[in-house]
Amino acid sequence: MTDVAIVGGGPAGLSAALFTAKNDLDTVVFDTDETWMHKAHLVNYLGIENIGGTEFMERSRDQVDEFGVDRRQGAEVQTVERDGDQFRVVTDEDDLAADYLILATGANRDLAEELGCAFTDEDVVDVGVDMETSVDDAYATGAMVRAEEWQAVISAGDGGAAALDILSKEKGEHFHDFDVPDDFE
Repeated sequence: MTDVAIVGGGPAGLSAALFTAKNDLDTVVFDTDETWMHKAHLVNYLGIENIGGTEFMERSRDQVDEFGVDRRQGAEVQTVERDGDQFRVVTDEDDLAADYLILATGANRDLAEELGCAFTDEDVVDVGVDMETSVDDAYATGAMVRAEEWQAVISAGDGGAAALDILSKEKGEHFHDFDVPDDFE
């Protein structure tokens, strides 16, 4: 059992994991490491002057690990389904229950379709600005919600938006993740 299950360990999935784990939600990320970032070289990611995609991913993983994310590297999700008020995330070796689900699987929309998420006329997952799908407490991010307009920094923002919506639901009020130097440990 976990609070948040994230399928996909690219910029969207890890950004969501960072926000949720940093704010005390148990978070599991299933990551097959098939992100397009391994083909990228970033010079257009705000705050990063020049970095290879693989190095960026290594740093991102290290950062979420520092906040206690349960990163299941190499675990491929076979199926996701709604099970009452929770989600079941099934791999070859695991069957995990989660209160919230974030799909961050790039342009692969199979799990969203299997879950019963609504799609737009452009055949992408239909979400609002909070990245929530038509299935309550299920979120979709990145390339699965955009027709050919894919960008790492936008995907990371999608993950952050999904995480902040989950945190707002959990806190019962609008939540923002904003640290100040005096509070930083």
